[in-house]
Parts: sequence; C-alpha cells; structure tokens
Amino acid sequence: MKSAQTINIVKYNGDIVPFDDRKLINSLRRAKANEDDIQNIVSEIQQQVAEGMTTKKIYQMAFKMLKSKSSVSASKYKLKKALMELGPSGFPFERFVGKVLEHEGFETEVGIIVQGNCVQHEVDVIAQKGNKQYMIECKYHTSHGRFCNVKVPLYIHSRFLDVEISWKNINGHENKVYKGGLYTNTRFTSDAIQYGECVGLLMTSWDYPINNGLKDRIDKLGLHPLTALTNLTKAEKTKLLDSGIVLCRELHDNPHLLEGIGIHKNRLKKILEDSEELCKSS
Repeated sequence: MKSAQTINIVKYNGDIVPFDDRKLINSLRRAKANEDDIQNIVSEIQQQVAEGMTTKKIYQMAFKMLKSKSSVSASKYKLKKALMELGPSGFPFERFVGKVLEHEGFETEVGIIVQGNCVQHEVDVIAQKGNKQYMIECKYHTSHGRFCNVKVPLYIHSRFLDVEISWKNINGHENKVYKGGLYTNTRFTSDAIQYGECVGLLMTSWDYPINNGLKDRIDKLGLHPLTALTNLTKAEKTKLLDSGIVLCRELHDNPHLLEGIGIHKNRLKKILEDSEELCKSS
C-alpha cells in the first residue's frame, strides 16, 4: 500500500497539498455511507492515488465506487456538486435558497423588483418572518475554485442600504428589522466574511457560518436539491428545473411531476424511494 502522507495532490484552486485519507473518510461518513464500504473505498483509492492527482479525480473515483454500493449515499456525497448543477442561469439556486428559508419559517418571494431610495433593484429573495424582513442576494458559481471576494458583500450592502431607506418609509413598518444577506454555493474569502460581519450582513456559504452553512442546513431540514439524485439523467433534471422544481422533497410529494417528463414506472419507484430517504432530516 502506498504511503498516502507522501503523495501530493492538487486542489480545485490549484493549491498543492498532501493527500489525507481522513478527509475522504469524513466526507464519506457525512454521506452516511456504510463503514465497511468506506474502508473498501478508501483502501482502493489509496492504491490508485498518484503524485499530482487532482481532488476532482479522487472525488470522481470515490463517487463512482459509492454509487455502485448506495445511490442515496452517493446523492449525499455529491451535494456540493449538486448545488453547482442548479444552473446555468443561477435562478434555480435563488429558488433553492427561497425554499430553504421557507422551511425555516419565512415567507419568501424570489426575483422581485424593489424600488430603492435612488434606483430600482432586482432582489433575488425577500424573506419575512414576524418583524424581520431580509433582502437576500444569491451568488452562484459553477466551479469549486470560485470564491466570493470582498467586492461582492460591498456591492450588496450598498444596494441594501438604498432599499432599506425605501422600506423604512413604508407606513406601518416602524418596528420592522431589516437586514441584507448574501448566500453563495461556494465559499467566502476571509475579507468578505470580515466585511460582512462588520456591517451586519447575513452571510451564508457552503460551510459558513460554522455548523450552520448550506450543507448543514440541507442535512438538518432534508432539503437536498433534485440535482443530487443519481438516477435522473441530466436532461430530466433540466426539464424539472425549467418547470420551477428544485427539491427532492417536491418530487416525493408530487410523483406526477416525474410522470410528466416521461419517467417510466419501473424507474419512478426507485427515484421516489431515493427522494424519500433524502427528505429525512438528520
């Protein structure tokens, strides 16, 4: 067996780091993979990993092996990639963020034109609960190496300030609490987080805030995107996204949606079974 500690691999952002099988084990455990399967997959990858191999390639190897053992675990394992498949326009990601907030008790509107104090703004998500009213902007990326830098929260905060002035002038809104927010499916730079926290933006990324990022909230609420399903084709996923469907939960609750895009009954049962498992909150 090769010594994994001596093999350097290339991350999505180009950084070169030592291969660490503990990270692979942890990611497979987060996907609720069987422990025996985890050990078999890790052992196989340890045999195949080579100097200069990319983390993308290692992920593909692990995903292929896991999919052959458990389609549901494979769906959980590909969650980050599934969020990147909510495209290419980014609008399905906005709808997805709206659904997450709805399941957390907010009333939401997606893709709304709002009059600010100076100009109009197209707001990705407006979320309201009690006396709270949030203006949420969504920054969607299609690759792991793209981070949100400080320019993004700077821009979004300036837009929020213009909208906030207008909102505060609405009769009956004297006791409302307004906040701006930024959601991304990748990560923030440290400067972006520092600025966002300083001005009071609600900052949410793949793994931020710690223990309450998108990946944690998706698991807690059972809100996996339909793009996580391994037994739907890319074309079938696109049809569902184009019709405004973004969650596995929506498929589970409305089987006719699958029939409507031509899914045969012998496939439909398995898709619904996987959807049901993914809908279970942790």
